[in-house]
Amino acid sequence: MKVRIGVGLGTRTELNGPTYGAVVDELERLGFDSLWLSEKISGEAPDPLVAMAYGAGRTTSLKFGTSVMVLPGRNPVVLAKELATLARMSGGRLLPAFGLGAVDPMEQQAFGVERRGRAAIFDESLAVMRACWTGEPVVHDGERFHYEGVRVLPVPGRLDVWLGGIAPSELRRVGRLADGWLPSFITPADAESGREVIEAVCAEHDREIEHDHYGVLIPYSHGPAPERLLELLARRRPDLDDPSVLVPDSWEALTDSIRQFVDVGTTKFVVLPVHEPGDAEGWSAHLTELADVVLPLET
Repeated sequence: MKVRIGVGLGTRTELNGPTYGAVVDELERLGFDSLWLSEKISGEAPDPLVAMAYGAGRTTSLKFGTSVMVLPGRNPVVLAKELATLARMSGGRLLPAFGLGAVDPMEQQAFGVERRGRAAIFDESLAVMRACWTGEPVVHDGERFHYEGVRVLPVPGRLDVWLGGIAPSELRRVGRLADGWLPSFITPADAESGREVIEAVCAEHDREIEHDHYGVLIPYSHGPAPERLLELLARRRPDLDDPSVLVPDSWEALTDSIRQFVDVGTTKFVVLPVHEPGDAEGWSAHLTELADVVLPLET
């Protein structure tokens, strides 16, 4: 299996200034597979599309993904154009992952989409974007979007779409629509059972997801995870007796977690530091140590 490991920045990251470029350079130098940008309009996290373009412009091999970009509320044709352009300019180093958006009312207000309508808008938006990426005139008459011969160029080439989530409805959406699965805050057992559901839904729709397009985002900490994060996880995963199992608290725990996921067929990893190192020097030291720990696990 082709195991690859990238680094993620959460919605609470403050890496939105010149230090971001230094971190991108270090990730490229050290040989990490990818960098993943989160989205939060009301937070310090940089806009993912701008940050990916900036990062791609100063690198040659590092891939860039979104974890995740909110789709409902965006113009799907304009976004298809933006992503196609970035995919071409970066030499195919774009890994788009989309979501419905946060439950935060302020975030929903920013995108102008009510919570109850997001799923239908998401599905229709993604269908429009995929049609745009063919380079052919788009004819679409849906509940929200109507196009008669709109054409988007350049054609981006292969552009795999990743989706996350572990709720039954989310797993079914992955099986129906996605090219890859990238959930977060899950256990290896969740990954194994979720993949079974996804593959069953794929079979129902006469499609498949490639065996090496199953991934996971793993937040990690040195020492106990912050209480605020544990409280969030307890609400998000009430089925777990101890939500701290979702956040490895040492290098050894992180590598053990990755190995356990590999054992159930997971091959793409995004590891996300809960405690960010701060300045460029701190990031350099941290990423060098992280590379020594996790990159030998790649195959």
